[in-house]
Amino acid sequence: MIRVLVRLFASYREAAGVGHIQVELPDGALVRDAVREVLREHPLVAEGRQVVMARNREYVDADAALADGDELALIPPVSGGAAPSMERIAVGTAPLSVDDVIAAVRADGFGGVAVFLGTVRDQSRGKRVTHLEYEAYAEMAERRMREIADRLEREHAPARVAMHHRVGDLGIGEIAVIVAAGAPHRDAAFAAARSAIDELKRDVPIWKKEHSEDGSVWIEEHA
Repeated sequence: MIRVLVRLFASYREAAGVGHIQVELPDGALVRDAVREVLREHPLVAEGRQVVMARNREYVDADAALADGDELALIPPVSGGAAPSMERIAVGTAPLSVDDVIAAVRADGFGGVAVFLGTVRDQSRGKRVTHLEYEAYAEMAERRMREIADRLEREHAPARVAMHHRVGDLGIGEIAVIVAAGAPHRDAAFAAARSAIDELKRDVPIWKKEHSEDGSVWIEEHA
């Protein structure tokens, strides 16, 4: 027998009522076997939705093998949406600093720095938003963000790319995400920054819960 720790996030965590589930499976078990076991006990976790899975912080398909001690995350669709740091990549609860992110991508040979700020707006889907709540699979999120930044830096070399994302409760007007790219010329800086925010919203496991006067809902689509 093998033991696998299954982690649940955002709407999946709320549906199950827990964030971690320890499952025992026979030797040779696959990811699909672990998912089936979780859904047997908690059928509402992914009701009507395709489950995305990550084994030990890497995306895998249902036929991937499991070993004793593996960590398996069941990931809702990311919503797209760090502590202040000189690091290029950060996910945390502290307010974000534009100056810190710019400092991470500046260089004497760079003539252009492009910056994108994602902030909390007060209207969405025809409703008045009171605040947003962000949740992340932080370890995997930072790893994926770093992979994206590293690849874009190679594609637009010489360039630097930084991404900081905040989690927790954010009020109207607060900054949720900052992406910046520095390069010798503006075209490369703009292109790298645009690709970085698009890929972050599409691929990084960070989820957004929208709170309005009528209640709250997880936004499990690119927005």
